[in-house]
Amino acid sequence: MRLPFSKMQALGNDFVVFDGVAQAVRLTPDQARWLADRRLGVGCDQVLSLEPAVGAGVDFFYRIFNADGSEASQCGNGARCVARFAVDAGLSSSESLLLETRSTRLRTWLLADGEVRVDMGVPEFDPVAVPFLAPERADRYDLEVEGETIPLWVLGLGNPHAVLAVSDVNMAPVDRLGPVIERHPRFPERTNTGFMQVLDRNAIALRVFERGSGETLACGSGACAAAVAGRAAGLLDASVRVHQRGGILKVDWEGEGRPVFASGPATTVFTGSVNL
Repeated sequence: MRLPFSKMQALGNDFVVFDGVAQAVRLTPDQARWLADRRLGVGCDQVLSLEPAVGAGVDFFYRIFNADGSEASQCGNGARCVARFAVDAGLSSSESLLLETRSTRLRTWLLADGEVRVDMGVPEFDPVAVPFLAPERADRYDLEVEGETIPLWVLGLGNPHAVLAVSDVNMAPVDRLGPVIERHPRFPERTNTGFMQVLDRNAIALRVFERGSGETLACGSGACAAAVAGRAAGLLDASVRVHQRGGILKVDWEGEGRPVFASGPATTVFTGSVNL
């Protein structure tokens, strides 16, 4: 079966995107792994399928596969890419879409400057909801990792996030600690892990080890989680520029109980077709 696709990227976080509205797209984990393979397949961080709406009032459902074939519940950069894809592919003429994933709903807007803004929802701090194993909610948690105690913030944004502060993001032990924290037994559904360096009250540098994909050039939900963690800790103001290796994402969060917004570019790199 030969299917057309678009290769898209948002700050270097790259995706293979399928139109599952005009045609049936039923990917298996093995197919997703093959598509994501940068030598044997197309190559991407995640595979996305934009599909007909399931819930009432929703424009589209979109499915997210990580590079390891596992299915994710949330992807901020992916949401911005599929919003752009829906309009470019002629599936919608609206500049604002309500998208649904396995875990949440997100509102997107195509902005006049070409960027895409997304409402990532209200951050979740209850460890049961993240999920994270802890007796009660705390400002920060101590995690025992490889014989050392690491203080980190934990929150949910449709998927689990751990955020730890580092003095120099370029020297952060992402490759060593990222996979260990991702699969730590206190995160029963695994976690994304952000390594955050505070530059000033309106800027951070960030690297993210994504659950199921490893370190990526950018992570939309990870950027939002880091900005939220820093603001909740009193280190950051409401508007933060998150510097990642793929570029800068603008994040706005007014405080607990309020949604977090992210704005940045989302572009098509090329189109093609693949035989599945």
